[in-house]
Amino acid sequence: MTSPVDIRFVTATPEETAAFEGRIVLILDPEAKLGSDARRLDRAARGAISRAIGGKAWGKLKAGEAMELGYPAGIAAEALQLVKLPRKCSVDEARKAGAAIGKALSEAGALVLAGAHAQAAEISFGLALRAYEFDIYHSADKSHKGGVTFSVAKPEAVAAAAQPLMALAEGVFFTRDLVNEPANVLTTIDFAARLAAMQELGLEVEILEEEDLARLGMRALLGVGQGSETPSKVVVMQWNGGKKGDAPFALVGKGVVFDTGGISIKPAGGMEEMTMDMGGAGVVAGVMRTLALRRAKANVVGIVGLVENMPDGKAQRPGDIVKSMKGDTIEVINTDAEGRLVLADILWYAQDRFKPTGMINLATLTGAIIIALGHENAGVFANDDKLAGALLAAAAAEGEGAWRMPMGGAYDKLIKSRLADMKNTGGRPAGSITAAQFLRRFVHDDTPWCHIDIAGVTLPPSETTLAPKGATGWGVMTLNRLVRDMLER
Repeated sequence: MTSPVDIRFVTATPEETAAFEGRIVLILDPEAKLGSDARRLDRAARGAISRAIGGKAWGKLKAGEAMELGYPAGIAAEALQLVKLPRKCSVDEARKAGAAIGKALSEAGALVLAGAHAQAAEISFGLALRAYEFDIYHSADKSHKGGVTFSVAKPEAVAAAAQPLMALAEGVFFTRDLVNEPANVLTTIDFAARLAAMQELGLEVEILEEEDLARLGMRALLGVGQGSETPSKVVVMQWNGGKKGDAPFALVGKGVVFDTGGISIKPAGGMEEMTMDMGGAGVVAGVMRTLALRRAKANVVGIVGLVENMPDGKAQRPGDIVKSMKGDTIEVINTDAEGRLVLADILWYAQDRFKPTGMINLATLTGAIIIALGHENAGVFANDDKLAGALLAAAAAEGEGAWRMPMGGAYDKLIKSRLADMKNTGGRPAGSITAAQFLRRFVHDDTPWCHIDIAGVTLPPSETTLAPKGATGWGVMTLNRLVRDMLER
């Protein structure tokens, strides 16, 4: 998998700074005078820093933004990057500052003069996230970003604060890699193998094969993958870091490794992006990796349903009726509304086997949520106000957009079937809500539950503050924070 750039924390000498040949980054408080490191560097660079921060361009920068001086005279550095960041800044501003450094990072690496800045660890985290590169399929002209040295007043303390953040960065990278992989590489078999490899981190990983799923009665999930040559699977990951015997919290993810729409085939334009339809499973995997890496003091189970939705002579048809593990029958109106069929069975399985204290599922479920919320927010649906509030608070704390959407029995009439207990789509009106209402039928009344529709935030059309164009890993930070705040006490 892609690894975060190497970051170390030291206290650099003036001589080491002057001789550094990569990029030198200065974290500057706009309200304060230049510190001793900055003054020495300014003298060596013949006043270039003083002139830059005295100009109009510097004054227009917002907190966390940067300006660059290329090949400054008097020092060996290839560039000086001046980052505007108040000493008393928010976590979001600190991560944004780090992202500015990470985006500009070159092969020569960087020396970041952060001094005694209280948010140095968060700056390093933002840097790591934005420096992500997924270039394993580029055959030529590869360039890898160099390592980063943070010069700080208290290296050991900052390194300790950064340690769990780097575990989180690795979890985000794991999710991004999974979403960015093409479907001919990330088959259900390969996906399951990557999850099984996390046993070396201390996770308990179990792979349920098609025979197991048939025996359990997961006909809704199996129906989605029956037109594919790659077998459907369910992977169960357990992290038992909490009190022995305590019921776990459950994370459930949709893992459609490629979605053609099946017999209800999608238009050709943009179909290549349906490699991201396993994004929910990718987030669950990234969270479980993070929990294991940071040795979280909580019991959490992650369950993902891995299928491929293909058109074939054996594929599920519109009009078919399938029976779920719960026992409810479902009329398949549209084979492109397949994710909810996958989730229906694994939501029921999670409750039947683990009796979780609460449950959250994630899925790139509907295009309707993009129409409603664009690419700025994931849609949150819930049967429990307390869990929904905790989830939204965690998302806000991590700077990941999330917005609660309505639910209600009035929408159920849209998925009422003449022939079965329900149908798998209610059409275009309230499309994301009827999908949530469908899932709600597979959740016990006494199980606190949230459904997060991440269709708009998993693979946005342009880069974001903390990620280059491509997969964002949205949700790993939020759910890691939720586990920490709600379960680790």
